[in-house]
Amino acid sequence: MKGLSKMKVLNLYAGIGGNRKLWDDCQVTAVEYTQKIADVYKEQHPDDEVVVADAHQYLLENHDSFDFIWSSPPCQSHSKMMKGGRNRKPRYPDMKLYEEILFLQHNYKGLWIVENVVPYYTPLVQPTKQVGRHLFWSNFYFDIAEVKSPDNFINMTTVEGSRKLKNWLGIHYEGNIYYEGNHCPAQVLRNAVHPLVGKQIYDKVKELA
Repeated sequence: MKGLSKMKVLNLYAGIGGNRKLWDDCQVTAVEYTQKIADVYKEQHPDDEVVVADAHQYLLENHDSFDFIWSSPPCQSHSKMMKGGRNRKPRYPDMKLYEEILFLQHNYKGLWIVENVVPYYTPLVQPTKQVGRHLFWSNFYFDIAEVKSPDNFINMTTVEGSRKLKNWLGIHYEGNIYYEGNHCPAQVLRNAVHPLVGKQIYDKVKELA
């Protein structure tokens, strides 16, 4: 792919685009289910194609159209936070995470990575790498430096916490995002992969492509 057209990247469960912020020289299609979040992503990355859709289904139907795929399925049902808090109700872990890992392993020829949190259980598929609070599954090796989360990261649940996380990520937008019954103004920011982590991985992808 070196010396040819821009790399075509599929960014699934794109959120506000933390992982994508420092990527360059690529053509990105971002898939995000929630319109409010997709609108902020589009403000941050106006040249990207932003699709409001089910990322899980989009991957199944469109994977062959891209050179590199990044997927960050929802992490809440896997998080260690599921085991804490008086008002936490037991729920099934969302197996779409493992469905996508297995699908990419056996059906996709390009470079790919799936990101999620370190879970409360032993991962059902051995991850390629752990970096801080993140687990990564991929079909290529990479070695990157951790970007430390701010102190009291998990408890940043207020508007002030949202402001601090915006500064930490270098992603700024007006107001706060509340979605799908979530009343935490900082949740969408806590879900983001830090741009410096995303850049290190993407730089390795460019080297390999």
